[in-house]
Amino acid sequence: MRGASFLSARRNYGFERRRREDVRRAKQEEKRQRRAERAASGAVGPEMGEAQDTGARPDVWEWFSASRGRTVSSPAGTRPPSDPPDDWILLTDVEEGEAKDAGA
Repeated sequence: MRGASFLSARRNYGFERRRREDVRRAKQEEKRQRRAERAASGAVGPEMGEAQDTGARPDVWEWFSASRGRTVSSPAGTRPPSDPPDDWILLTDVEEGEAKDAGA
């Protein structure tokens, strides 16, 4: 218990306060510089980087089973094994005719 009071008292020393304030100022200055760079380049909004492709590959279909609580991938045009419970839902966007051929 005695060590805990020592650590909390340490934060109140003047040099510790000044160090924390210097760190805060440095972070704020970095933010201002990034904002100015974005404004100069015409970019707006947060720095998020490039958008990633999140869809499945074209040669793969993704299926979801609510009862199993999981997703599986299968080659395009094929359905996962239909053992009970057979509640597979096709997640991949495909043409209507393709999905009917696979039994989705």
